[in-house]
Amino acid sequence: MAKIALIESKPSRNDYVKLFNNEFEFDRMALCSDPSVKKVLKRDVDLEVNIDSYDWIILIGSEALKHYTKENSVTEYSGRVVNDKFLPVINPAMLAFKPEAKKTWEESCENIKKYITGELKQAKLGKDKCYGITESSDLYVFLDKALNHDNDFIALDSETSGLYPRDGYMIGISLSYEDEHGAYINTDCIDEKAEKLLQQLFDKKRVVFHNAKFDIAFFSYHFGFKFPRFEDTMLLHYMLDENPGGHGLKQLSLKYTPYGDYEKPMYDWIQDYCRRNGILKSDFSWDMIPFDIMKDYAAMDAVCTFLLFRKFETALVKNERLYGVYKDILIEGTKFLIDIQDNGVPFDKDRLQMSTHLMQDNIDEAVQKLYEYEAVQQFEINQGKDFNPNSTVQLRSLLFDYIGLEPTGKKTGTGADSTDAEVLKELALKHEIPQLVLDIRQKVKIKSTYLDKIYPQLDRDSRLRTNFNLHGTTSGRLSSSGKMNMQQIPRDNPIVKGCIKAGEGKKIVAMDLTTAEVYCAAVLAKDKALQQVFQSGGNFHSNIAKLVFNLPCEVDEVSTHYSTERQMAKAVTFGIMYGAGPKKISEQVSKDSGKYFSTTEAKEVIDDYFQQFFGLKRWLDSQKKFIEDNGFLYSFFGRKRRLPNVFSKDRGIATHEVRSGVNFLVQSIASDVNLLGAIDAQKQIKEAGMQKQMKIFALVHDSVLAEVEEEYIEQYSAILKSCIQKDRGMSIPDCPIGCDFEVGEDYSMGKFKEKYEEDFTNANYIS
Repeated sequence: MAKIALIESKPSRNDYVKLFNNEFEFDRMALCSDPSVKKVLKRDVDLEVNIDSYDWIILIGSEALKHYTKENSVTEYSGRVVNDKFLPVINPAMLAFKPEAKKTWEESCENIKKYITGELKQAKLGKDKCYGITESSDLYVFLDKALNHDNDFIALDSETSGLYPRDGYMIGISLSYEDEHGAYINTDCIDEKAEKLLQQLFDKKRVVFHNAKFDIAFFSYHFGFKFPRFEDTMLLHYMLDENPGGHGLKQLSLKYTPYGDYEKPMYDWIQDYCRRNGILKSDFSWDMIPFDIMKDYAAMDAVCTFLLFRKFETALVKNERLYGVYKDILIEGTKFLIDIQDNGVPFDKDRLQMSTHLMQDNIDEAVQKLYEYEAVQQFEINQGKDFNPNSTVQLRSLLFDYIGLEPTGKKTGTGADSTDAEVLKELALKHEIPQLVLDIRQKVKIKSTYLDKIYPQLDRDSRLRTNFNLHGTTSGRLSSSGKMNMQQIPRDNPIVKGCIKAGEGKKIVAMDLTTAEVYCAAVLAKDKALQQVFQSGGNFHSNIAKLVFNLPCEVDEVSTHYSTERQMAKAVTFGIMYGAGPKKISEQVSKDSGKYFSTTEAKEVIDDYFQQFFGLKRWLDSQKKFIEDNGFLYSFFGRKRRLPNVFSKDRGIATHEVRSGVNFLVQSIASDVNLLGAIDAQKQIKEAGMQKQMKIFALVHDSVLAEVEEEYIEQYSAILKSCIQKDRGMSIPDCPIGCDFEVGEDYSMGKFKEKYEEDFTNANYIS
């Protein structure tokens, strides 16, 4: 019988015998014997145990995992073998406030039991499973076997020297065409004959990738390969579990294959290599790894992708709605994103350089102005050092001790008075310095996060190629990452948007959906009154205000004569979509209108709103109840949102889960309408052979951005509008979803010139 130890960070009341269903006996221990210790550090460990005397050691929580291994994420390794004998598992204390962790706990316990009984074993790598190919003749034989194998799919992966096709090259290709067998192919042996055989293989079989968008871009750019039919295990898993952060090949291989952390020996080699050669981890690149070291682990990428695909596809085809989203939105969306990422975001290099200099001058001027305040000067005299506006400790002392402002009551995690942006905005009503600090912070962030980083990353054609992701949000909205996050470009300062500039003879065309989420809610709720607001035309929020408050004027006069009422109507409309209550709406209206708006008034307005749109209220209530009863829901297009925290005993957590579920319903539909429309538009553009004249380069929130030759703007706009407004079963009769188009020389649509043209004219910035 196996000898087992269970080690937790400190003594707890957890009944592990019961939690493990009395399946096996174990010796229970704690790293630190003092239960009052908040976080167990190395200095707190007083456990003395001979780990070699145990066959298996169960590690409870991240602190125990870190102590005995080099790994940090217990969630990632929960229920899996680490270093041959350690079995990490999440702390069951999480189950009390995170109901979604229950599934992880149960699966981990089952795996631990199977490892201990021998039912489950960690597979070992061997030459019989994975091998390297360095000769063309061997590659011909391998590809011939793959072409003639019965499986209708193969798994394919690439090892590259960079993250973008133009920034690197392909080091090798991993390919698997049968269970638990794979090869890593040195690209040096891929000659003309091999290329033809590979293309035959890609034409004949479904090609399975893990993150197809990345690999296809490299295969296409460097070899010109086409993939008529491809699959993506990352997106398949996203459909099975939409929560972000857990879709990496490593995490999934750990969880769903018998090979565990198969890359660990290679990463140990990398660490040792860097240490021996004095190379910083940030300076290490994959092309430094010898072929003989790389081959086994690279081949395993394809093997695990193969195994994951078989498992995930089998699970997903059982759910028609989810499989439909995968095929019709995610796979088609991948093809679309490959195109638009390759189009790249157009930048004006001269304007970018000049903007960088200008922003630094603005920062210097603002800092100089800050240092002229008497309170700052007194601070520096007393402290004996320069005031640093980026230091929260110094800023706190300046605001509350030297200026004498009253803290807002908001605290940091350590219990100190907060000086975050929200607090500074509130304090700015009482003194100039908080606003000046906010301005400095904003300008520094714009310069360091965007202007400084963009220029060195531009390709020769002055375009920035960054990433758009289909799997980064629970709603289905695209996220952005890589060289620049397009979803987080500053809105209240046009300088970055102003540098995104069309080339000569071209314009930036921005299409934005108007009140899209409310439109979707009106359709889903079948609220005729709300639908009528859209059908009547005119300004939406003015229409709402006139109806709710029975205003004695024409709709086009509302914004002039009843601006506060319009603001209230707007806040309530959007607040309802996001589950806001009277308190939140009162704060929003007060902020936007500059007039105090009480919670009582907000409640009255909400009641009046729902009296006018009772169908919307009925639908919202029904959706909330469904979420509370079931812990999940589906969107109109078939996306599933799993909401296990609705069953939390913490009322705040449960209520937030319900709100996020309702918001998911409308936000995901608006996002999918936008994405599907852009996909269809891109198909039409390609079919017409007009990719050079019309380049869609980004989807930002509910907008589509493109660089279009001036003579084709009208044609492009007509194509996009017809595709966006296509009836997909989500339309108000005789009233398609609204599309607003803006055309300008840059993405700021004239705001850049309005704000900065004089600065550029009067200053001598060197480009």
